[in-house]
Amino acid sequence: MPAKETIVLVGPAYPLRGGIAHFNESFAKSLIAEGYDVKIVSFFLQYPSLLFPGKTQTAEGDPPRDLQIFPLISSINPLSWKRSASVISKWKPAVVVIRFWIPFMGPALGSIARSLRKKGILVVGLVDNAIPHEARPADKVLSSYFFNNCDAFFTLSKSVADDINRLAPGKPVATSPHPLYDFFGEKVSRLSALKELNLDTDYRYILFFGFVRKYKGLDLLIEGFAKSGLKSQKVKLIVAGEFYDDSSTYFELAKSLNIEDSMVFRNEYIPENEVKNHFCASSIVAQTYRSATQSGVTQIAYHFERPMLVTDVGGLSEIVPHGKAGFVVEPHSDAIGESLARFFQEDLEKVFEENVAIEKQRFSWNHFKNEFLSFIQQIRN
Repeated sequence: MPAKETIVLVGPAYPLRGGIAHFNESFAKSLIAEGYDVKIVSFFLQYPSLLFPGKTQTAEGDPPRDLQIFPLISSINPLSWKRSASVISKWKPAVVVIRFWIPFMGPALGSIARSLRKKGILVVGLVDNAIPHEARPADKVLSSYFFNNCDAFFTLSKSVADDINRLAPGKPVATSPHPLYDFFGEKVSRLSALKELNLDTDYRYILFFGFVRKYKGLDLLIEGFAKSGLKSQKVKLIVAGEFYDDSSTYFELAKSLNIEDSMVFRNEYIPENEVKNHFCASSIVAQTYRSATQSGVTQIAYHFERPMLVTDVGGLSEIVPHGKAGFVVEPHSDAIGESLARFFQEDLEKVFEENVAIEKQRFSWNHFKNEFLSFIQQIRN
């Protein structure tokens, strides 16, 4: 694609919070650095309050610099979908990239895509999940409406690309790994991070980071920790993120396993300026998911050069080489406990940390941007 053309990204952005908003802003900046005029069309209403399990949908702090963000979309107002498509078409974009992560957004984003394609505008779906982690009866219909109204798709894992090839056969699909989340600041020393979090510096820590839902398998991690025997070895488990499930289920589980004193629960959305402390305070980051495609948590761990334990589901094993950057295990508490015990007993942190520093070179924004632009050029030709 020649520079100076307009690219429109449709999806969450400031003041909306969360990993997808952060990703869209970073992606926009990488395209701007390449010389494109980039506009982000975001939501003024993303989720109705009745459907949002968290405490707030918006972030604190100043807006990102040098980004054009237009909050035009309500996920439940068809008039806003029509208006958004009209505004976008007037910009005469070379391509419109629509972020898709949940079937609920199918009607809104699919309608915008449909209107734009009718006007001859190229529409590419940037897809996090083609099939949701927690299925509901109408999911397939809602998602299919979006997929049927896109020209092509770009995914962050091979597992999602495979899903799209089944759901929208014959349409172009390309994949590039989720880039690093590099906007949470630089590494700090473990001692400094522990002091900032008011944590005992005599202990080592396992980190579970991000919002909590059943598919993320926190219960498997708690059970695995109990089986690991690490309670007696000055190791604790930090759970840092907002609970979208009943938090008492997890508290009671830890209590029943007699490890509640080894748990550090922080049931809230972690502000951007505190993310670095949680990762740098921890020896290993655990993602014991029951299902997954890819995860932004992995890329935060790579940025801060933290070893990882991930389960062998979705695209996680594509990102974390087993025995090198961490462990890839089956989503069972026995396997999780055995690997955690081995990590600390064999003192693998330093070796894995060095390997993570090498592996993370694969996940630059420059690489992601180039792969995306190359794919768009192929489609246009």
